[in-house]
Amino acid sequence: MRKGQLITFEGIDGSGKTTQLNLLADYLRRQNEAVVVLREPGGTELGEAVRSLLLSSKYKKMSDRSELYLFLAARAQLCNEVIAPALSLGKFVLCDRFIDSTIAYQGYGRGLDPATLKSLNSMATAGISPNITFYLRIPVATAVERMMVRDIAPDRMEAQADHFRQAVVKGYDVLAATEPRFVTIKADQSIENIHEIILNEVRRFIYKEDTV
Repeated sequence: MRKGQLITFEGIDGSGKTTQLNLLADYLRRQNEAVVVLREPGGTELGEAVRSLLLSSKYKKMSDRSELYLFLAARAQLCNEVIAPALSLGKFVLCDRFIDSTIAYQGYGRGLDPATLKSLNSMATAGISPNITFYLRIPVATAVERMMVRDIAPDRMEAQADHFRQAVVKGYDVLAATEPRFVTIKADQSIENIHEIILNEVRRFIYKEDTV
């Protein structure tokens, strides 16, 4: 049985990562693969409860460390309850955000120590790490424009100022330059082009196919 594969999608809000995750999930299912689609925070009963706390505009005074530990608690539960069992069964696990969001948002965005966050991530995941991470990189102004056309109010994280988003992008860029599993994709191109890039990477790294 082939080993399970953990594929994560990262980027600031408005980058289109959720759309691309769902397109890849549909493709893999057409290949008769067993696919588990997850989001962070969430994916478990505990995780969804934590999500409601983290994203609620009610908790504007939430401290940076409180925010961090809530994210880590949700991740620990998700890995233990869903991700580890799915990988052991050889499934594809596609996750909308994972450990790199903590480095980018709580590290570079909030100013917490990235090295400490890396250790905490490892503890929360029990060592689980993505096989591939697709980083959809988009200019902050473009991402904000996309979010403005949504017919929903921004959550607590989406309501952050542009300078916070710029710091998060810097964090992602540092990760992309240092983590071999990162695949950086310009996210201001067509949905179809991005999807094709992702498919080529999956075929090459997972299925070991030659791509043109």
